[in-house]
Amino acid sequence: MIGARRLFFMFLSPLGERLGEGVRRPLTLPLPLAGERSLKALCCVLLLLFTLPALAVEPSEILPDPALETRAREIGRALRCVVCQNQSIDDSSAEVARDMRRAVRERLTAGDSDGDVFAYMVARYGDYVLLKPPFKAGTLILWLGAPFLLLVAGAALLLAARRRRHTPIAAPKPLDEEERRRLDALLKG
Repeated sequence: MIGARRLFFMFLSPLGERLGEGVRRPLTLPLPLAGERSLKALCCVLLLLFTLPALAVEPSEILPDPALETRAREIGRALRCVVCQNQSIDDSSAEVARDMRRAVRERLTAGDSDGDVFAYMVARYGDYVLLKPPFKAGTLILWLGAPFLLLVAGAALLLAARRRRHTPIAAPKPLDEEERRRLDALLKG
């Protein structure tokens, strides 16, 4: 079985080809980088980087009551961070998301229901704060904007294709004597 390191250096490395020889040979790496253990370690580090959003909720924000914390997490997963692109406040490490998580936890400890917390956040930030905004007159552009643009683009492409099909292609005009002489000179060239 050929290791991933050997494949990489055989086929992808421009330095793998030895001068004077037409054959690609694997390069040897220094000891700390050689071996499949280092490749596995690199993969583990990369996978750990993908788990960083899970650490967005700081330990100081966690409520002592597990039931309230569970409700806060569910609400946090349903609310959008207003400065991040389509990321929940539970996953975001932005300062605004931290303030929003704190506000959710304060409202829950004050005794508000989940609906009251959502209403408070919508009153403060608008319907945009909800990852699943309600279908109403104020949010029509959120729900119908993308499909409408897709239909308009499709109609424009269809019209352009129909015009191009019905437009006859004009025949090129014949060359005059000067152009014919220049062409002959270029071809004999």
